[in-house]
Amino acid sequence: MHSLSGKTVAITGASRGIGAAAVRAFAAAGANVVLIARDRDAIAALAGDVGPTALAVPCDVTRYSQVEAALGAAVAAFGGLDVLISNAGVIDPIAQIADADPEVWGQAIDINLKGVFHGVHAAVPLMLARGGGTLITVSSGAAVNALEGWSAYCASKAGAKMLTACLHTELGQRGIRALGLSPGTVATDMQREIRQSGVNAISQLDWSVHIPPQWPAQALVWMCGPEADPWLGQDISLRDPAIRAAVGVGP
Repeated sequence: MHSLSGKTVAITGASRGIGAAAVRAFAAAGANVVLIARDRDAIAALAGDVGPTALAVPCDVTRYSQVEAALGAAVAAFGGLDVLISNAGVIDPIAQIADADPEVWGQAIDINLKGVFHGVHAAVPLMLARGGGTLITVSSGAAVNALEGWSAYCASKAGAKMLTACLHTELGQRGIRALGLSPGTVATDMQREIRQSGVNAISQLDWSVHIPPQWPAQALVWMCGPEADPWLGQDISLRDPAIRAAVGVGP
């Protein structure tokens, strides 16, 4: 895995799961890491474990002013911003469309889609000031596959996938690398929520088939290098054995 020494990486949803694993992976690659999440105590504890190259910034990604301030804090602390990992996401509501609470459905869009837009909108000028940067969204197979009970999740992930494509179209020639990671099913708290719902085939999967969060975390680091350039504007699937081999994870 290549070195990211001296680079600054901001990660949303950094308090647990893929986000927390990504914090450790990027720190191990030599990067300064900025932990962005609502859980103030969790990110403070994780930043303390990482050490002086980590900064915890409590933030609600549905509030643009908070996202802008969080990325501004990254620049103030470390001198710039090189990578943004848009990882914050929720699965709720798991419900039939006719039964879903409109407010909860809309909140999923606010976090999973508008939260990504808020991050990239605030990050792009900071990156352009440094000659470029990398924007990676943690995507999902749900972006291209309709699943019962997951209308908010599927719709928001599909929107975020198209946002990645638009970023590449508009900014790819200006040094902005935009791409997504579709990790497959990962052993996180979200998978526990899915399992407890009993809705659709994903909830019936045996826990042993879920990959550890360290795999997508390592993939995110790999995606910051030129080896991932053939997928700019697209999602990379960690289900692909060739990708796993390139990243150095799994069978």
